[in-house]
Amino acid sequence: MNKGRTESKRSNFMTRRGLLGASAAVGAGVAATAASTASAGPSARPSARASADRPAPPGGLRLRWLGNNGWEIRIGAGDPAATVLIDPWLTRFWTGTYSEAGAAPETPIEVDTAVIDGYGLRADQILVTHGHYDHMTDVPHLAKTTGATVFGTESHVNTMRAMGAPERQLSVVAGGERLQYKGYSVQVVRSLHSMGGEHPRVAFAGTRPGQVPKAPETIADLVEGGSLSYLISVNGFDIVNFGSSNFSEHDLEGIRADLVMIQPGGANVPGYVPRLLELLGHPAYVVPTHWDDFDEPLDRPAVDWGGLDELRDAVRKASPRSRFVKLDHLETLSL
Repeated sequence: MNKGRTESKRSNFMTRRGLLGASAAVGAGVAATAASTASAGPSARPSARASADRPAPPGGLRLRWLGNNGWEIRIGAGDPAATVLIDPWLTRFWTGTYSEAGAAPETPIEVDTAVIDGYGLRADQILVTHGHYDHMTDVPHLAKTTGATVFGTESHVNTMRAMGAPERQLSVVAGGERLQYKGYSVQVVRSLHSMGGEHPRVAFAGTRPGQVPKAPETIADLVEGGSLSYLISVNGFDIVNFGSSNFSEHDLEGIRADLVMIQPGGANVPGYVPRLLELLGHPAYVVPTHWDDFDEPLDRPAVDWGGLDELRDAVRKASPRSRFVKLDHLETLSL
């Protein structure tokens, strides 16, 4: 990364905070005092659960942050353990999203199979939250190499078919589905994407219903296509992941989380952090996701795009008993 690029990205004008809605001006009721963080070592292990009425972490549960909203969730002590991937994007090609100009829509899509394969990921399921370039680009290749079942909306699935994903592994979901596996379950929850800009809107909006589109060539071809969130339950310990800084209150009714992954932003969402944490029953653990400048390399420490402190403060104010656990790139949280 040349110095000019690095310096220019710090201004963040019309970047993902404005264009894709992860606003650092989380001024809509998101300020408070600092919360505790995980250790900076290669593995972080929180102390006891927040309250006696919550299930204890099940043991043998490991959450590794792959940058952006990429997560590897390993379940069980066996080898190999069951593995769920969420939004794995390892190629991290240059987009300019966090530069002064913002992401150029004509940026070509790149899939670096050598980089992807170098991480040696395996998966039983791959969960796609939405169809943007920083969430879905690497999924078709990972589907081929892992044999995993891939969940996404009709739009996501059609686009991944156009990108060469094995059709028999693609599963169309819309929200509400519950799937049981050995030792854990996955529930699909309908969600919403954040909206930003002077006239708030979803960046690269649109869907790809009905038929397979032509193969996408630029990041503008990878449209949002509907947003989903996911609940992964391991022996009664519930993990909820959000791929964007918005949510559907109606669709979260009855869902409680012991650990939630949420991203900074949500300035256009009234009471984004306090309302979400209240809906989820004030989770014992809050793990920030999608807070790094993803134009920076994954094998280096994460660079905050500017919203992490505001999110930490908002969590502390809205849910003081929740433990705020920040992971760095490729760091693992063991529970």
